[in-house]
Amino acid sequence: MNVCTMDPATGWCQGCLRTLDEIAGWSTMPDTAKQGVWLELGRRRIVWRRKQQAGRDANPTLDAA
Repeated sequence: MNVCTMDPATGWCQGCLRTLDEIAGWSTMPDTAKQGVWLELGRRRIVWRRKQQAGRDANPTLDAA
C-alpha cells in the first residue's frame, strides 16, 4: 500500500499489520525472517479482527456509517 497508519495500541500498521521495524527492514530481511513475519501476521490478523469486532459491538452506530 505504501501508506502506513500505525495503531498506537498495538504498534501495527492498520493496513499490513507489520511493525515499524518490520516495515523498515523488509527489503533487506532474509527470506527466513520474512517467513516468520508472515506467520506472525496470520496471528495478528485474528487479533485485529477481534479488536475491530469488539469496537463495533461496543458502538453499533459505527455499522450504520
